[in-house]
Amino acid sequence: MKPIALSGHSRSLTQIKYNREGDLLFTVAKDQVPSVWYSHNGERIGSYEGHNGTVWCVDIRHDSKMMITGSADNSCMLWDVQTGDKITALETKSAVRCCGWSYSGNQIFFSTDKAMGQISELFLYTLADINKPDGGRAEPYLRIPSEESKITAAIWGPLDETIITGHASGHIMQWDAKTGELKVKKRPHRDQVNDIQMSPDGTHFITASKDNFGMLFNLYTLEILKTYKTERPVNSATISPLKDHVILGGGEDAMTVTQSSGKVGKFHAQFWHKIFQEEIGQVKGHFGPINTLAFHPSGKQYASGGEDGYVRIHNFDPSYFEFEFEIGSMP
Repeated sequence: MKPIALSGHSRSLTQIKYNREGDLLFTVAKDQVPSVWYSHNGERIGSYEGHNGTVWCVDIRHDSKMMITGSADNSCMLWDVQTGDKITALETKSAVRCCGWSYSGNQIFFSTDKAMGQISELFLYTLADINKPDGGRAEPYLRIPSEESKITAAIWGPLDETIITGHASGHIMQWDAKTGELKVKKRPHRDQVNDIQMSPDGTHFITASKDNFGMLFNLYTLEILKTYKTERPVNSATISPLKDHVILGGGEDAMTVTQSSGKVGKFHAQFWHKIFQEEIGQVKGHFGPINTLAFHPSGKQYASGGEDGYVRIHNFDPSYFEFEFEIGSMP
């Protein structure tokens, strides 16, 4: 499996996302400039100029016409994907940590950090309000405060009815996207939730946490379905649309590595069997922790973005598709 290494960012990656068809890969990093690439050959198509700080999050509308990005420059921006033009900039009072398009493509949310005297909040807007010249003055139709702990990851729930948030405290919460009411609250993780990604069929989701665990949850009840225990902080986790596999990526950051012994870093991507919770393989390559992972919608490729500033696109060999997990014979 020979990877394609994309070196368009000068600083570490924060998030990568494929569009719905999988022909485009969108990447954001700490260097302020979101980029878009062809996923089949790694050619950079263009970049989006406008942010003045680390870009923490990116999401693409289902028709690939518009994109939102959230940044540490206290703004969430709406972009025209094809032209690279900025449509709207929504100003906030602290850094924007995560953002997402609803399934219908008619709403967006973004969350802000607990900083500068502000509490962490979730803001929900309709596309009709922000997709116009004076959209920056639009008011959110819902604000959900998270006073206990900072929201660090979030996704829309089924039918755009709920939003699931992961928190710095290890909590996972489910909110009503129409009223803002807290419906379910659990604390499965002992440390910060770094990433939440939905399964392709929309029935479950996976979390990645600083407490060295990845976990699979029921989307409706937030019940834990599966647990994947690793030996290092997990920064990102993604679910295969083709096989019963999940990939976890992470690694000790530079500061922690100096204080620990043994195998330094552990910067490889780990493949786990989704059902049997067994590790089935590893892919090395990054020179630092993996910050973000994404499966291609076909399941025939995955991409990883690292602290080293590289995005690596991996196309699976035929042997990957022939591999069948052997279940041990019962005694």
